[in-house]
This record gives sequence, structure tokens and C-alpha cells, in this order.
Amino acid sequence: MIRYSLCFLSFFFLFFFMLINFFMMMYFIMNNMIIFLEWDIISFNSMSIVFSILLDWMSLLFLMFVSLISSSVIYYSKSYMSSELNLNRFIILVLLFVFSMILLIISPNMISIFLGWDGLGLVSYCLILYYHNIKSYNAGMLTALSNRIGDVMILMLISWMINYGSWNFIFYLNFMNNDYSMKVISLLVILAAMTKSAQIPFSSWLPAAMAAPTPVSALVHSSTLVTAGVYLLIRFNNMLIDMYIIKFFLLISGLTMFMSGVCANYEFDLKKIIAFSTLSQLGLMMSILMMGYSDLAFFHLLTHAMFKALLFMCAGVIIHMMNNNQDIRLMGGISFYIPLTSLCLNISNLALCGIPFLAGFYSKDMILDVVSMSNLNLLIFYLYYVSTGLTVFYTMRLLMYLMINDFNLLSIYNLYDEDFIMLKSMFLLLFMSLISGSLLSWMIFSYPYMIYLPFNLKMMVIYLTLIGILLGVFISNMNIYSMNKYLKTYNLSLFLTLMWFLPNLSTYMLNYNMLIFGQNLLKNIDMGWGELYKSYNIYSILKYYSIVFHIFQLNNFKIYLFSFVLWMMIIFFIVLI
Repeated sequence: MIRYSLCFLSFFFLFFFMLINFFMMMYFIMNNMIIFLEWDIISFNSMSIVFSILLDWMSLLFLMFVSLISSSVIYYSKSYMSSELNLNRFIILVLLFVFSMILLIISPNMISIFLGWDGLGLVSYCLILYYHNIKSYNAGMLTALSNRIGDVMILMLISWMINYGSWNFIFYLNFMNNDYSMKVISLLVILAAMTKSAQIPFSSWLPAAMAAPTPVSALVHSSTLVTAGVYLLIRFNNMLIDMYIIKFFLLISGLTMFMSGVCANYEFDLKKIIAFSTLSQLGLMMSILMMGYSDLAFFHLLTHAMFKALLFMCAGVIIHMMNNNQDIRLMGGISFYIPLTSLCLNISNLALCGIPFLAGFYSKDMILDVVSMSNLNLLIFYLYYVSTGLTVFYTMRLLMYLMINDFNLLSIYNLYDEDFIMLKSMFLLLFMSLISGSLLSWMIFSYPYMIYLPFNLKMMVIYLTLIGILLGVFISNMNIYSMNKYLKTYNLSLFLTLMWFLPNLSTYMLNYNMLIFGQNLLKNIDMGWGELYKSYNIYSILKYYSIVFHIFQLNNFKIYLFSFVLWMMIIFFIVLI
């Protein structure tokens, strides 16, 4: 029991914290309240460094969701990571991750936001590296180096904000956008958010981050790391209107949504399929943000967090059952063996598709209705609707492979439902995945949206859902091994899972060639960084200090005499004065 004490304590603390945030958020919404707290740490040259806390309904609601999901993940980890010798270290890392996100959520000040932002990047690096192997090391370095770009943007943003005399972004929201400095600040915020939320061309780190343990993936991909950029843009949203470059970023986020949908349809790794679906939903959030609808983006952010955390938890149970195998071609018929986990998986997948009256339906349907009423060109319109159809497509393909197809792993293998510790945490999120969409839509929007569309345009979402279901069923039943053009199909699928060569561009083009240019002896990109900045650097420092100490020891008597004479001269001068 002592071994799991930190796990239980963390779960109860976070769950209690979630309840406090829920009641405070209800009180704040009903009374239309905002609390702004400032603690002045130091002042210099009329520039004050203050620690600020902004509590409004948005930050409290997001805090509630983060603490609920993290408490479920920690409770789930008690069973999932039970083979881990040092479970407390894992729980402490997860808690550090959650507290970094909490600091980012409640901060209106760019300095404290940067502390939370950088804390997320650093702790995510440690969590991705948790299984000590080359794959984790490569993924961790790719994640850390990609996120450093966003950190540099935030640092430049902080230095640029000195022009205005305050780092509190809440003071900038009413500025006119014809100001040049405001446009620079807006551009830096968008670039920082795009690195954290893995938009093109920074998308390659998000599927690579699947090297982390599954509880970490559930936390990272639902409500913490990848949503930090979206949340920052929601807070800065008033500054993003009337920028011409916003149209370009709208196109980029739409292409991210489309690319990840295509990649998920040709992927066979269970966790990577769910990672691509996260990337697709992030593209949806970012694109609707670029159109100026921050409340819709926040709504979808919260509903997506619930069913995506549940989806990863179900994937973790299935991977355990399948002898730590993640290939969906070897799975099948699991609904007969693990029915409760299959129930959670199916409902979370249907919520991801936007099936009516589940969590994802309320936000997705409203987003697509608003897009249909907006003044957009056909390219963006098609990107939205085709990406929504692709979501249903790869979800049905995944369900067919997991639930309907034959079991292909081993001839004799014992499948059983997991222990109730995992199922309790999954049922908690299952309940929230069922009710959170309707609950939030009634709570957040105090006025009804007026949707005025032709019947066929309103039903377009249903049409695309049905087409996606049919295509998913047909594709999963198609046996590619019996095709005459097997090689061509295989090469096509291999090409379409490469994310438009973004992983190669992020690694070999940028980092690898630069390292080869600097260090010809170091061949591997990530081992190169580690070797250069850790082992070799420590060796150089130790070598330098050993030479210094050696010289000091050889001339010990001379140094003693010199210091004696020096001090006597100093004392003599003091006496004379």
C-alpha cells in the first residue's frame, strides 16, 4: 500500500480540486465574475515583474477538465504502470506536467505563462524518454527541438511587450490592430501556438511522441500539451482579427486537418491512428480560431479532451491484452473478450465522429454550420467537410479491424477483461463523454446561435458521416494481400503515412545536415546532440578544471607566498589610510 500511496493521494487531490473548480465556475458564470490577482515581485525602471492570476469562467472550466482527466489518468496508471519499479517517479512527473498546465491556464502574465509553457516542454521530454530506448530518445529530441521554436517565439514576444510597459496580455485586448507592434505580437503568438499544437510544418513531433507510456499519451493528447497553443490563441483571440496573414494560417490549419485524416486511413499502428485523429481535431480548432470563433474552439477543445483521453485509455488496455502489440491487423474480435473496454472504445470513437447526441456532435455540428454560413472560398469549405468525412472513414476502419475482423495474433492466447482499476477511471470519462457536450452547450452559450441554412447543406454532415461509414467498412473488408497490384498498393500506403515528408524535413534536412557540418564524427542526429552537449561537453569542462588544479598544486608554495605578500600590502595600505 505504501507503494501506491502517492498515486491515491494525487488522485484524491486532483479530483477534489476538480470539484472546487466546478462550483467556482458555476458561481462565476451565474454572477459574471472575474478575479484578477497580482503579486509584485520586483520593480526596476518602471517595469514591474509581477505574478498574476486570472480567474474567470474560462480558466476555471478548463482547470476543471484538466484536473478531472489527470486524476483519471493517475488512477489508471496505478494498474497500467504496476510493473514499473519506481511508480512514484512516474506519478511525480505527471503531477509536474499537470501543474505546469495549471500555471499556464491561470496566468494572464507572459512571464508566468512562459514558465508553464517551458515546464510543459521540459516535462514532456522526460515523459517521452520514460522507456529508455533509441526510439524514445529520438522522439523526445524531436519533440523538444520542435517545441523550442515556440519557446523562442514566446521569449521574443516577452521582449517585444516591454515596448508597452506590461506583460499582461489582458491589457492588450482592446488595442487597435492597425498598430504595427500589435501585429508583430499577434504573429509571434500564432507561430508559438502552431509549434505547440503541431500544425504544418511542425506536425512531425506529435505522432513521434507516441513513444511515451499510454497514460502520458492520454494526458498529452487530450487536455495539456497540444491544447496549450490553442488555449493561448483563445486568450489572444481579439488581437487576431483583421490580419491579412490570418487567411494563410487558416489554409495551413485546414491542410493539417486534411493531411492527418489521410495519414490515419493508411496507418496500422493503433496509437498512431489516434495521434493522427488528435492532429486532425487540432487543425479543426485552429482553423475555426483563425475565423474568429474563439468560443466554438474552446467548446470543441473541452469536448474533444474527454473522448480523446478515454480513447487512449482503451487503446492502452487493448495493447496490454495483445501482448504489447500495436498493429491493428493482428487484432480483431476483441468485443467478445473485453466487452466493457470495447463499450468505452466504441462510444469514444462515435463521439469523435460526431454521432448525434454524444459529446463531439454538439461542437462539431455547430462548427460546420458556422463554416457553411461564413464567407469562405470553396477550398476551405471542401477541406472542412472532406476532413470530417475522413474522420468517420478512419474511425470505422479502426472499429472494423478491432471489433469485427478475425483475431490474428496467436493461435492460443488468453484474452480477459482488465482489472477494475482501469475500468473505473474509464467509466468516469465515459460518463463525461456522454453528457459533456450537451452540458457545455447549455452552460457556455448564453444566447442561441441563429443557424439559417438550406436543408441539404444542413444535412451535409449526416451525408458525409454515412459515406465515411460505408467507405470504412468497404476498405477494412478489402484484403490487400490478394490483390494483383499488391506492391503498388503497399507503396501508396507507405507514401500516404509519411505525413507529406514532414518527419524527414524536420530531422534529416534541418538537424542532421547541420550536425554533420559541425561534427563529422557524430552520425546519428539525436545521439549527436546528446553526445555534443552532454558527454563531450562534460569531458571538456573536467579537462579544463583538472589542468587548472594541476597548475595550482605544482605552484602551491609560490601562490602561498604571493597571497601572503598581497595581504600584507593590503593591510599596510589600510593602516596608512
